[in-house]
Amino acid sequence: MAIVEESEYKGNPMLVLKNSEEDRYPFQFGLKKAKLVIEHIEDIKKFVQKFDQPKKED
Repeated sequence: MAIVEESEYKGNPMLVLKNSEEDRYPFQFGLKKAKLVIEHIEDIKKFVQKFDQPKKED
């Protein structure tokens, strides 16, 4: 389960998503990008459904 935290960068609020507490490169974004994600959440869901296929094993 992902870890969700709030942070700050140069006085601006940030949302930080980590795969684990040890995640060295978390996914983080600010308010402007968060609004963009919310506006296009259905497109993001379609994208994930389209490309989230099980990997084929040789």
